[in-house]
Amino acid sequence: MAELLLELFSEEIPARMQNKAADDLVRLVSAGLKDAGLAFESARGFATARRLALVIDGLPVAQEDTSEERRGPRVGAPDKAVEGFLKSAGLSRDQLEERETEKGSFYYAVIESKGRPTIEVLPALLNAAISAVPWPKPMKWGSYSARWVRPLHNILCLFDGKTVPMSWEHLTANDQTFGHRFMAPEAITVKDFADYQARLKTALVVLDATERERIIAADAGRLAENEGLTLIDDPALLTEVAGLVEWPESLIGSIDTSFLEVPQEALISAMRSHQKYFSLAGKDGKMAPRFIVVANLRAEDGGKLITAGNERVLSARLSDAKFFWDKDREKTLESRVPDLEKIIFHAKLGTVREKVERVIKLTAEIAPFVPNADADLAARAALLAKADLTTEMVGEFADLQGLMGRYYASHDGENAAVATAIEEHYSPLGPKDTCPSEPTSVIVALADKIDTLTGFYAINEKPTGSKDPYALRRAALGVIRLVLENNLRLPLLEIFEKAGALQSVSEILDANELLDFFADRLKVHLKEQNVRHDYISAAFGQGGEDDLVRLMARVGALSNFLGSDDGANLLIAYRRAANILRIEEKKDGVSYGQPVEEGLLDNAAETALHERITEVSGLVSGALAHDGFEAAGTAAATLRKPVDAFFDKVTVNAEDAALRANRLRLLSTIRNLLDQFADFSKIEG
Repeated sequence: MAELLLELFSEEIPARMQNKAADDLVRLVSAGLKDAGLAFESARGFATARRLALVIDGLPVAQEDTSEERRGPRVGAPDKAVEGFLKSAGLSRDQLEERETEKGSFYYAVIESKGRPTIEVLPALLNAAISAVPWPKPMKWGSYSARWVRPLHNILCLFDGKTVPMSWEHLTANDQTFGHRFMAPEAITVKDFADYQARLKTALVVLDATERERIIAADAGRLAENEGLTLIDDPALLTEVAGLVEWPESLIGSIDTSFLEVPQEALISAMRSHQKYFSLAGKDGKMAPRFIVVANLRAEDGGKLITAGNERVLSARLSDAKFFWDKDREKTLESRVPDLEKIIFHAKLGTVREKVERVIKLTAEIAPFVPNADADLAARAALLAKADLTTEMVGEFADLQGLMGRYYASHDGENAAVATAIEEHYSPLGPKDTCPSEPTSVIVALADKIDTLTGFYAINEKPTGSKDPYALRRAALGVIRLVLENNLRLPLLEIFEKAGALQSVSEILDANELLDFFADRLKVHLKEQNVRHDYISAAFGQGGEDDLVRLMARVGALSNFLGSDDGANLLIAYRRAANILRIEEKKDGVSYGQPVEEGLLDNAAETALHERITEVSGLVSGALAHDGFEAAGTAAATLRKPVDAFFDKVTVNAEDAALRANRLRLLSTIRNLLDQFADFSKIEG
């Protein structure tokens, strides 16, 4: 078994693209090897700012020999047919075999193919994989026809210690790589992956991104600890910075304390988004006037010049943030609302100002369903929720929308609940984001998301496959979480219809279609909680169920019911009854949904079952009328024994037509009774 090492050495690859590109390269090469019949033990990808690399271990030095049998024409067939077969098989006539089969005598060709050496298979395979790496924005350079994310300068490719004789566009593979751009730029000859990784380390390149992240986190944490501070956790920034440097050197710098009057979130955003600096916090949890910058080289002066230069750059950047902060507070949020007329929400759905007006009206419809709600506060928060989009700060740092609105609302003297709702109305942004719980925040967050969903559904801009340009799946998940985590008895269909009526479009919203979309999103949301999707389908299968809290209570009770022996066995009986009814109703061309005729009950088992169904039906109906799903399940479970006895002792398809029809009606009552609880036909397994 042998090792394959490939490195693509280029100009700086954008950090956000590196990890995916390394994964794509491994995927493409692995698929090519599999197609070539070359199995391997492991494949690993690596990425730095200037290189993609992969190492594949356990490759055979040659393909296995293969033997293929092909059946040809019948013996005695015309010469032309035989000659065509010989040509396709690459054999001569004396190499054919004659074999007897059930259909007569046929010619057979046994084609023996000797496996090629792996090093001969690799060039075309690797060339195709390199070209197929999917870059968001590939480029051309010089007079070359190649397209890649950045200009490629070198290809290192070794198999079993030997250079693979391959070319890609203008480059020919070799056994060399290059060290750090500034500190060790000379060419390095390597013989295998272990040698490659070790020599890169000597040449001040840390190949493994995870190791670079660990080094940065450890060094930055140590520098912070030396000053009694802690690093503000920012995993995304850590990953990005690890992609910007091949040899990370962490340095600590200072921030002018005058900037600390600006909201710390704005300072942190300016530092991370523009400068890629890490922020530090004091023991009180507040941002400290210090920062961590990660350099890509080891400075002779210990980094003093680098630190000083970054301090000057940061000071200019934070001066901008302070200017925006001071300038924005010269106007109230309310005075900015008319400016939202200049921002288009969507060509068919109007301006952001028009959206705000719809959201205000929708808060009045939602407020009655939110405990301790103040409709006036919700309307006020809805009016101001988008106003910070017109501020200088949000114009420069888009990730601060909502948050800056809260700061500006507080500065204007707005009610604290209004200020909080302005910040929280975008939440939750995902499954792990904190979900608002304050009544005003909940109302505005629901209204904003439902307006977005109903608007885009009304104009037929729905998610398709993996495409969801307007983040409607996220919006639906946000509504689901807001409803469930705040235990809101919100009638979604009614709210959807009212929200749809507020849209200034000619199209009519199909509220039921939107509810179906929510059902799908709910299944995805609950999958992580090990809630079966078919139970959700069964609960929704009742039709018209738009109260998610009630639906989840039904799903929980259904899960408990079917998790019991009685429930599981009753499901089997339900399916048996439903199957018999489906077959017999189709055969007879009639429905057996009529009431049972008690005078035709001539068997003790069917009489007992009818009596129990009559009793349980009332209990189940009464329980369901008051959302007593657990009680309904408990009552339904008592049917198990009489149902089992019925199927053991009663012949449904009796010779007497009247008896047969009556027994089929009895089966129908079993199906109808359980279907009050949930649509059992949707239960899988």
